Amino acid sequence: SGRETLTRMTFQRFFRRYLHLSGMSGTAMEVAGELWHVYGLGVAKIPPNLPSKRQAMADRVHATLTDKWKDVAVRARAMHEKGRPTLIGVRSVAASEALSRHLTEVGLAHQVLNAKQDQQEAEIVSQAGQGGSVTVATNMAGRGTDIKLGPGVNDLGGLHVILTERHESHRIDRQLYGRCARQGDRGSYESILSAADSLIQD
Repeated sequence: SGRETLTRMTFQRFFRRYLHLSGMSGTAMEVAGELWHVYGLGVAKIPPNLPSKRQAMADRVHATLTDKWKDVAVRARAMHEKGRPTLIGVRSVAASEALSRHLTEVGLAHQVLNAKQDQQEAEIVSQAGQGGSVTVATNMAGRGTDIKLGPGVNDLGGLHVILTERHESHRIDRQLYGRCARQGDRGSYESILSAADSLIQD
């Protein structure tokens, strides 16, 4: 017998069926209006437990995708040589595989998390804070897993995050940046972009 969709329900309608609804997010203030309009929920700002030591670095923009991936590989190698871990955020599985090829070409060992191996990815991303490690991850890979810094990594500057493509919502970019410098740890982030990125082309 064939399959037929009888009805559909949006996430918003599904969640509204709960008697009690609450949540926590580091970027909730940016969507406070939407949360009120859709769910009737107000947003309260809670100050961080410890002052943030997150450092922003200047954006780097290249003409081509190839130049961008080469620069990302150079930056990842520089952090690796300092003993700092690097988390590189990409928007798609195809981008993760393209970057992986460039990292392999320069002889840089790395892990690729692109939501293809769900069971292993939380464990892999939890190790992404070990000294000198390089991890490539799509948006969905390892979300919700805290990246704990390995011994001595905080003294070296903490986790470094590289964003390789902007998103339609800056909130998603900030979620990636927020993977570093948590709970008073040190950390830094930067964006390495290309004029050929899909958001610019669209």
